[in-house]
Amino acid sequence: MKIVVTSLFVDNQDKALEFYSEKLGFVKKHDVPAGEFRWITLVSPEDEGGTELLLEPNNHPAAKEYQQKIYADGIPATMFSVDDIQKEYERLVELGVKFSMEPKNMGEITIAVFDDTCGNLIQIIQQ
Repeated sequence: MKIVVTSLFVDNQDKALEFYSEKLGFVKKHDVPAGEFRWITLVSPEDEGGTELLLEPNNHPAAKEYQQKIYADGIPATMFSVDDIQKEYERLVELGVKFSMEPKNMGEITIAVFDDTCGNLIQIIQQ
């Protein structure tokens, strides 16, 4: 068994697609109508056949409440791995991404946290 798709609640699919593709550099894999919303998935350019990130609308009250509460508590919604966190941090800051935590060494790992502008905090990690 392997993970094929993982979901991330977003408050605006168009804004999320722009952020995750233009700022983070993920590649759009699917963008198809699904009722009043769309099935939008992205993949890493380093593994285009790998796990897809689904930009899931937070239109359900429970989803919206969950998203808002973990954000308010400073809990990242997901984590992405990077090879050089300082370089990635500097690249993203240059693109206007706002960090709530600059790269911080935590033993054998270094982490940083940023706001995706779509209702989530996202953590990046260098292992």
